[in-house]
Amino acid sequence: MTRTSESTETGARREPTFTSIEICAGAGGQAIGLHQAGFGHLALVEIDQHAAETLRLNIEGHEVWAWERERCDVLEGDVKDFDPFRDMKKGAELLRSSELDLLAGGVPCPPFSHAGKQLGKADERDLFPRMLELVDTLRPRAVMIENVRGIMDPKFSDYRDWIKARLEGGTYRADDGQVLREEGLGYTVCRWDVLDASDFGVPQLRPRAILVAFRDDVLADLKYEWPTPTHEEPVSVAERLEASMKERYERYFEGPHAERARRSYERWITKARERDAELKGKGGGIAPTLVGGSKKHGGADLGPSRAKAAWKQLGISGMGVANDIEACAVKKSEDRDLFGADGPMLTVRQAAIIQGFPPEWDFAGQKTAQYRQVGNAFPPPVAAAVGKSIIDVLRAARERDQESGRSVS
Repeated sequence: MTRTSESTETGARREPTFTSIEICAGAGGQAIGLHQAGFGHLALVEIDQHAAETLRLNIEGHEVWAWERERCDVLEGDVKDFDPFRDMKKGAELLRSSELDLLAGGVPCPPFSHAGKQLGKADERDLFPRMLELVDTLRPRAVMIENVRGIMDPKFSDYRDWIKARLEGGTYRADDGQVLREEGLGYTVCRWDVLDASDFGVPQLRPRAILVAFRDDVLADLKYEWPTPTHEEPVSVAERLEASMKERYERYFEGPHAERARRSYERWITKARERDAELKGKGGGIAPTLVGGSKKHGGADLGPSRAKAAWKQLGISGMGVANDIEACAVKKSEDRDLFGADGPMLTVRQAAIIQGFPPEWDFAGQKTAQYRQVGNAFPPPVAAAVGKSIIDVLRAARERDQESGRSVS
């Protein structure tokens, strides 16, 4: 297939140089970052109805996603039932005619998170085995798997060894203590480590464990370079939310709420800045980890009591999620959303800013469904950094193979 070079992160239309398929795509955090890095998505697979609708909404609505609009299948359903050669329609021809460059996925975190009880492979939500089955089926040139930091805990060392052995061959310890061997799928795990979102301009404490592997014939004599931080100092909540918070309060600067609105805004910005100054050199005034919460429980809030206390130190109430500007005016929810004793609540849009979503990205569903999509997301700036590091190897491999006369797709 003929490919032209990718464009910058913005622009009317782009022809990506490299292709990807992503499972467990959620609301698109990883997809956005990989798109910005230069990947064109052939399929995005997601089980949640609202998140899948979010993906469709944005691909259909933004010109920068025009390539995907024509070639990317947004497939709503269980990834365990996903058969790429059966289910893909728009991207089927490209998948058949050319090697897939990247298979990526943020497989479910609860099996390895402390909040999810860390049941690991005993948790029915564990999709590492399915991801590895798809690696075997699709034979991508590169693999990227994202999860919570908890998977790096010592209790999962045997499970990590099995995953690595499945990819690259080697031994691992089974549940009964036996040492077993896997032949491997012909991949090299170049790095499996933790990246902190705050090192990439995301104003949030959000460490993520990332696995990057390449097919052996692709990597060959090349060296993979782990992403380096893009920011020496964290971006604070005060800096990142100042404009949006002022926009929310400004409409009340005149009228019956004027004095209270001005006082509340100044109280928030002062507290957020003071917290940032207090923590300079110690991580800065960043947010605690946003969480999506469980569908089994009621409305969304900003996490457990410890997280709520951290938000309070930033001048923000974590007891719920605010209505957006227009809905707040219609519902007259100013007392709850803006003027509470612990400070304003975040809107969904502000939560998305905390996660590093671009401002034009929209979310489908009602407020709680939208917030859960945001809270469960992989920050796009981190995904972009990892994506660019993968592309560096893929591009070098392609140039090497072209120079040596080998056939490349």
